[in-house]
Amino acid sequence: MEQIIQQTVEVLRHGGTILYPTDTIWGIGCDARNRDAVERLYAIKERDRTKSMLVLVGDGEWGTKCGERPTTYILPQERWQSMLGDSIADNLPAADGSLGIRIPKHGFCQAVIGLLGAPLVSTSANLSGHPSPKTYNDIEEALKCRVDYCVPPLPEFFSGLTQGSRIIKIATDGSEIVIRP
Repeated sequence: MEQIIQQTVEVLRHGGTILYPTDTIWGIGCDARNRDAVERLYAIKERDRTKSMLVLVGDGEWGTKCGERPTTYILPQERWQSMLGDSIADNLPAADGSLGIRIPKHGFCQAVIGLLGAPLVSTSANLSGHPSPKTYNDIEEALKCRVDYCVPPLPEFFSGLTQGSRIIKIATDGSEIVIRP
């Protein structure tokens, strides 16, 4: 597993895109600091650039408050910037400045984020408008061919989950809106 993590991080450090397992479903991603790589993800997915993507961040004090179920928090700009600073690519946040953030409990994701030293962009491994794949075998071959590196679907990478995370939007006043239960 260590060799796969090293190879994944090398691809990311060189501006590449990856297909990888997460704590929810398989995703595609890149280094969240790399504007060109983020732009490539939009092209790979054939996704409208008005639909933002989320980032996976390393665990820490904030992560211990997330509960058991994988949850993505859409945070207003002043909140995520206080956590992540200005290192996020400028084409990653939504038009309103908000950004989706999740702290994965998945060992592979945590190892990659830790070794990379940066958040990892995550979006479902499907073409825009197509169903999210429940397993690696459900991922369209066209998508696998578009990324720079596909993490092998090894049994130790399976999370056991086959649906996306719960999504909660946090307003500037701190109120919460459940986007996806």
